[in-house]
Parts: sequence; C-alpha cells; structure tokens
Amino acid sequence: MMSNFPDHSGRGDGHRSRELTGRTVLFCLVAFFAVVAAVNAVMVSAAVTSFGGVETASSYQAGLTFAREEAAAEAQQTRHWRINAALRHKAGEPTQIDLSARDAANLPLSGLEISVSLTHPTDRRLDRLVAMQAEGMGRFRGTVTPASGQWDLVIELARGGERLFRSKERVVLR
Repeated sequence: MMSNFPDHSGRGDGHRSRELTGRTVLFCLVAFFAVVAAVNAVMVSAAVTSFGGVETASSYQAGLTFAREEAAAEAQQTRHWRINAALRHKAGEPTQIDLSARDAANLPLSGLEISVSLTHPTDRRLDRLVAMQAEGMGRFRGTVTPASGQWDLVIELARGGERLFRSKERVVLR
C-alpha cells in the first residue's frame, strides 16, 4: 500500500534514514583516536623492547676513533697480508672456521694473537666470539654455534697488543 506522505529520506524506497546525532559523531571521533593511541602504544612498546642498536656517548670521541681506524687501515694495506677463511656449517651442528694467515712473500705469519667473532648485522646481543686454536704456522681453527642467517665474520690479528690486521666480511649460514 502506498503512503500519501512524501518520502524525505532521499532513498525512494519508503524507509526512513537514520539521523546523525552529535552523540554519534562524538563516539566515532573518540573511537578513532582511541584506535590510533592503541596502535601507537603497541608500536612504541615493540620499538623500545627490541632495540639493540648503536649508542654513541660522544660524537667527538667517535670521530677520533674513526680517524685512528682509517690510519690503521692504511697501514694494514701496506703490509699486503692475505687471510683466507673457510667456514663449514651444517644445520644443527657447530660452525667450524679455518683460517690461514700469510704475509706479502706468501710465508705463514707467526707470533700473532687472533680474535675472531661472528657479529649480527642488526643486533649486538646475538654476537658470538670464536675461540681459535693455533693449528701450526699461520693456521688457526675454531668452532661456534650461531643461528642460521646473515652474519659478519670479523677477524683481527695483533702482535704485542697492537692490532695489525682487521677484516670484516658478510657471510650467510644456512
């Protein structure tokens, strides 16, 4: 049955539209900002609890350290030492690292203190120091148990407490 009253809803189907009140607008506005605040709280919490990043106490000291590192790299380059590293990794087993160190005349290097570590590119908390044993003149071997993924293999050779060689290379363990 058709009504004799005009339809002011704009829909033309005889149904009345719902009226938008100030209370509804206020509820929607409060709900929107509550959702934004909740998402921000979750993101801030995740960022703060998972941050393992770099902290610099003094940018001046960091600059001086950079200058020393640059000079050490130039001195290292003039020695023409060759360090060969071989990694053997099988899932679930310790990773074995074999190193050989030779000078410019291809003679084995001796009398060196060695430091080897697997450092995680994004989280220092996962870094692993590798205990290395001498296996003869200029040869070293060690094992470590890191997780699979990308790592930086850092090799340092020193004599009398002075670092003479430093190498950092990205490796992928699967």
